[in-house]
Parts: sequence; structure tokens; C-alpha cells
Amino acid sequence: MRSFWPVHAGEAVWDESAHTHWIVVDGCRCGFVRAFDLDDGTPLFDLRLASDCRGRGIGTAALGWLVGYLFGLLPGINRIEGTTRDDNRAMREVFRANGFAKEAHYREDWPGDDGTLHDTIGYALLRRDWMTGTTTPVRWAT
Repeated sequence: MRSFWPVHAGEAVWDESAHTHWIVVDGCRCGFVRAFDLDDGTPLFDLRLASDCRGRGIGTAALGWLVGYLFGLLPGINRIEGTTRDDNRAMREVFRANGFAKEAHYREDWPGDDGTLHDTIGYALLRRDWMTGTTTPVRWAT
């Protein structure tokens, strides 16, 4: 059973601009999802899973839950954004599985622990795409 529990003050940020939730599977915390910039019109998020919880569909479920949570909580927002490193294939698939479209590619932008510079890939989901189950293509040539 998967559930998402709010993380309250003293454990992580929880205010009008950021909400953090534990990702709990079978009674064990296996990660968290933090939505931030909630007060500026286009929220961003950070999703982290413990290594032993990866590859089980938990990230896909967590992002799907977060999208519904944010669009329900904030009826005035039109989009949700997130980024990942180009070498994080699993997270890139989590974005695609939830209808997010690739909108940006920042070359040599994200330093790794070993000093290697990785590309950052930016994704976003529009409210109308979420509501209709479609993905509006990006107009790259305009």
C-alpha cells in the first residue's frame, strides 16, 4: 500500500510556498516529494527515493499523486515543472509516464559528485493536458 503523509515543521518545510510529503510503502518511508514555489504560479518539485525503493513504479505513482494534489490545491495554476539530469533515465521515464513534455535542455549544467557536468532536462505538464490525458507538443521552431 502506498500513501503520502505530510511532513510537518521540525522535519521539513511546510508553509504557503512549499509542501513536503513522505512517500510511505507498506508502512516504511521510502522517499519524499517536495513541491515548492507554490505561491508564484508555476510550482516546481523534488522527488527522492531510497535506492532500494527504485524500479518498482513508486516514483511514477508519487508524481501522479503530486500532480493531482497540486492541481487540486491550486486551481489557478496552469503548469507544473521539474528537472532531472540527462543520465537519470528512470526519472525521465517517470516524467513521460505522467504526461510531462520535455521543454528544456541545459548543457553541462548539473555538477555530479565527481565533478562531471551533466546536462539538465526540464519537463512541464499543462493542466489541460493532465485533464485530457494528452501531451501538447512543444513548438521548437517558433
